[in-house]
This record gives sequence, structure tokens and C-alpha cells, in this order.
Amino acid sequence: MISVIIALTFSLQWTPGFAGDSGVTQSPTVLWVQKGNSAEMNCSHNKDASHSQMYWFRQQQGKPMELIVFTTTSIKDFGSSDQNKFSAFKEKVESGSFTVKDVESEDSALYFCAVSQHSDTVLLHC
Repeated sequence: MISVIIALTFSLQWTPGFAGDSGVTQSPTVLWVQKGNSAEMNCSHNKDASHSQMYWFRQQQGKPMELIVFTTTSIKDFGSSDQNKFSAFKEKVESGSFTVKDVESEDSALYFCAVSQHSDTVLLHC
């Protein structure tokens, strides 16, 4: 039996409007996973509690970046992403995790974590 090891590379996602240290930490930075296993990555930030929104993106070679899931402590929105393939967990405002299940060759990519500040927006109907 031949085993295939897939490299999943993770990178810190910048927070728009900030230069230098974003205050967002992602680990591990590089992860080698055997085909068929799961790959879990973690994200944390040192911003205030208003930064409760966490996003997980993937960028495969030669393709544009895609949003996989948006999370808060009470919401998980996978949009059109396959929840059988991906899972996300966010129990605390300052941290969360993301898992790629049953890793295959096509899962090799850069995975990015980003956080943003929640803002109350009022929609006025005229």
C-alpha cells in the first residue's frame, strides 16, 4: 500500500487597515497529513472582545482565495462549502479551530484565518 502525504500550509491573514503585526496567530504554520486523515489548525488573536468574527479561507495553487466558513461563538456559516469535508469550532471570542476531514491531494493549499470586529449596523427602510 502506498501512502500519500499531503502538505497543508497555513498563513496568517492580515486584518484590513493594519500594517505589521496583525495580532492574529495561526498554528501550525505547516502541516503534513497522511491521505485519509484529518488536518486541524488553530487561530487566535489578542484583540478585544469586539473582534468576535472569524473567517477561514483556502487558496489552492492557481486559483482565487475562497471563503470556506464564517464563525462566531454562536454562528457557523459554511455557505456553499461542504460540511462533510470541513468543520469549525469557536467556543471563545479570541480563538477557534478549523478541520479538513479525510484529506485528499486536492486539499493541498494555503489556509488562512482572519478575524474582524463586530459592528452594529442599522438598516433603515425609507
